[in-house]
Amino acid sequence: MRLWVLLSLLLLQDALPHVIGQSAKNKHPKEPGENKIRPVNKKVKPKGPKTKERESADSSSKSQSILMQVMDKGRFQKLAATLSLSVGQSIELRCKGSNVTWSYPSYLDTFKDSRLSLKQLDRYGQLILTNSTAADTGEYSCWLQQCNGNKCRKDETKTGSTYIFFTDKEELFVPTPSYFEIVYLNPDKPAVIPCRVTTPSAKVTLHREFPAEEIETDGTNIIYDVKKGFVYQHPTSDHKGIVYCKAESQGAPQISIKYHLLYVEVPKGPPSTTIVASSNRAEVRDGIRVICTVLGEPDVDVNFSWQYPGQESERPVIIQNFWRLINRGTGHTTRISKSVLVIEDFEARDAGNYICIAQNLQGETTVATEVELN
Repeated sequence: MRLWVLLSLLLLQDALPHVIGQSAKNKHPKEPGENKIRPVNKKVKPKGPKTKERESADSSSKSQSILMQVMDKGRFQKLAATLSLSVGQSIELRCKGSNVTWSYPSYLDTFKDSRLSLKQLDRYGQLILTNSTAADTGEYSCWLQQCNGNKCRKDETKTGSTYIFFTDKEELFVPTPSYFEIVYLNPDKPAVIPCRVTTPSAKVTLHREFPAEEIETDGTNIIYDVKKGFVYQHPTSDHKGIVYCKAESQGAPQISIKYHLLYVEVPKGPPSTTIVASSNRAEVRDGIRVICTVLGEPDVDVNFSWQYPGQESERPVIIQNFWRLINRGTGHTTRISKSVLVIEDFEARDAGNYICIAQNLQGETTVATEVELN
């Protein structure tokens, strides 16, 4: 038995080299063209451009800014998010496109400043600002308008923006036309103390006038944004009072104007309106006053309109509109707006319904009262 096993192993040993050699011989070098796919009857869809590459190209074009700065000798430079220039320097900006709209610090429009020039040429829009001042510090942006007939809209894919600091050692804070500003603190939105600086590297701190103390900016509830000022993320009644900012940059510190912080807590929506007459019954030749009153947010304007007897016959009446701020509760400030309709000598034709319509950005409210002839 052992002899047969030994003979089998010897035969197997002799056969293995032939098998291995044969398989090795099968791995011969490939002839040219041997890897080519042979045509078959299977239909193959033509390959288009790669989706990812196309999408990346589209996204890069969407993020591309159309705003450029004109440099010396006709050179152009793409603008970063911020730019620092010295006061007195002039700047020329261009935006590619045949229908460009510009945005810039609003006071340049308010005072119709001749230092600012806007032109629309065939292929680009041009903005030139000469003899710059610290007050010119702010956001400069442009975008293309897409128009269909008389209707135009902003093309969100073709815009450009930069914030320009016009640095001035004598004016660390961006100048304002007033020496005192009111800032309303709403519990449902951030409030901004707009003490912006002309030098981005300046150290800026916030201070309360009474009691005299520095207000800590913790980076969460109160933060400092060099383009906006100090931002109260979640205003409360504890923040009300008078504050100011202090800035330091390689010299004596400078103080900003003062800001009066008023806390507001009024429901948003159409005007909360009431109407009352001085008397609901009147004799001929009596004097009548009808008062329409709205309680609302301090910085929300209210427009009044009236409907009254004798209006179609152009009955002469006196209408007076005014508003003031009042305190309601602990530290809450509200705007009270009034419209008063006055009839100095009541007549029979004045009897009837007096309708007041109060309107703000959120909607309108209509109220009415009746005055009868006694």
